[in-house]
Amino acid sequence: MTNTPFQLPDENEFQNELPRYLHELTEWLAIPSISADPAYKQDVRVAAQWLVDHLHSLGAEQIILHETDGHPIVTARVGNDATKPTILVYGHYDVQPADPVELWETPAFSANVRDGKIYARGTSDDKGQVFLHLKALEWLKKQNHLPCNIVFLIEGEEECGSIHLPKFIQQNKELLKCDVVLVSDTSIIASDIPSLTVGLRGLSYIEVTLTGPNRDLHSGVYGGAVDNPIHALARMIAQLHDDQGRITIPNFYDDMKEYDTE
Repeated sequence: MTNTPFQLPDENEFQNELPRYLHELTEWLAIPSISADPAYKQDVRVAAQWLVDHLHSLGAEQIILHETDGHPIVTARVGNDATKPTILVYGHYDVQPADPVELWETPAFSANVRDGKIYARGTSDDKGQVFLHLKALEWLKKQNHLPCNIVFLIEGEEECGSIHLPKFIQQNKELLKCDVVLVSDTSIIASDIPSLTVGLRGLSYIEVTLTGPNRDLHSGVYGGAVDNPIHALARMIAQLHDDQGRITIPNFYDDMKEYDTE
């Protein structure tokens, strides 16, 4: 694929393609890929296979449905030019349960368009965003314009903790090697304001065991002399941040990069 001058589709061209886009997205949204409920295990796999088939239709390469101990992970690649940067597009095809179903005006897995918006489970978390990237790829290929290599990493367990994703990444570093990761599973300021999320904070799960007296000690006799475990734990938690909200763990910021926000 060469780097010909790139042009966005004009309004008429987009409108002509819109019925097809809606049909394709509606087809994917109709699959109840609820990863947290074992009853929908087969549906999750069907949603993953839909993605594989669609990537094939777009001319992507090295499309793989990876088995895990849970739900499948789908990867694909477009372009393999060592002189170009590589973008990894992350997303997920699994969805949250639709409960309480009685609050839905229309069925959760039957897409309904009202006032210019699509209502169905997964439209904004995260099938809709992944679909947007797929259509962007389609347009790039139609324009014969690929300024970068693209790697897709679309998992099926984000809504139940991404349990098997860390191991998969560790085992597939070469496959997932990239210069930047593009994630669209984020928030927007408003529907009419373009929003760019430049960073996400991760989570650190830590289990702390605090050992204290093996029985209740009367505070009138022992109070102050023997530390109450609850008080000690409260101090530990409070000391994790200073008055300005900065983390006080030694060396925590050593590898942090400073960015000019102006």
